[in-house]
Amino acid sequence: MGRLPAWFRRPIPAGSFHLTSSIVADHRLNTVCESAICPNRSECWSRKTATFMILGERCTRRCGFCAIETARPEPVDSGEPERVAEAAFEMGLQYVVVTSVARDDLQDEGAGHFFECVRAVKDRIEGVEVEVLTPDFHARPELIGRVCEAGPQVYNHNLETVERLQSRVRPQARYGRTLRVIEEVRSRFPGIRTKSGMMLGLGEAETEVLQAAQDLWDAGCQILTLGQYLAPSPTHLPVEEYMAPEVFNRLADTIRQMGFLEVYAGPTVRSSYHAAETFQNVQGAEKQWWKSH
Repeated sequence: MGRLPAWFRRPIPAGSFHLTSSIVADHRLNTVCESAICPNRSECWSRKTATFMILGERCTRRCGFCAIETARPEPVDSGEPERVAEAAFEMGLQYVVVTSVARDDLQDEGAGHFFECVRAVKDRIEGVEVEVLTPDFHARPELIGRVCEAGPQVYNHNLETVERLQSRVRPQARYGRTLRVIEEVRSRFPGIRTKSGMMLGLGEAETEVLQAAQDLWDAGCQILTLGQYLAPSPTHLPVEEYMAPEVFNRLADTIRQMGFLEVYAGPTVRSSYHAAETFQNVQGAEKQWWKSH
């Protein structure tokens, strides 16, 4: 759709970009910041934060929006959990986000490796809080449960788009399956906050976004992020519309009324963007709820 709108222009951040880059490189880690060509990488890395992407750089699924390579995956790296934990420690993180590629080739689809990574981080950093952003694990309860048993504070699984566009945007996923993941976490592990996210600008109507948000809320989702879709390359799905900031604000105001603890929305918002601050807002909202009841 041509040049990005003015609201995407931001000053070049000053900070610890090169330190973050060297820590990630020294520990031979992947980040979704790099692999998914995140537009917020400079800002986040300058703030000494990154989203660790485990289980390799190759995904077993091919989504129309995603820059991550679809190919035969690498073997699981048993030393990765300790390296993730050490990198998070060196970066001084007290809130760590761990995501992964889809690993449909593995018997447990990578759930056990998630468990090991979360436990390694918690063992290395006293008082750390962890957010996981997982594939759908085909909504298998035993796999979702395995990740939850590691004790993350937030379990995130993205819906990505409205129901009508699911087959085009992520053909190997299912709308109802994503909702079942959220339901499983919320029903069996009520102490873990549930989170999901959607991209806008793929041709959805606002009414469809609101319906998807309602479906997530009904499934037990507590935190929702909304951001602008940006095509990683000309071969990916095109951007149908750049949504103005006021559209995000209007949608967020409406969705909050459904009962969500937090709705973080804006053109540059991504699932793990300002995740620590979002979680702090959730904790504040929970405290206010208890005071009023």
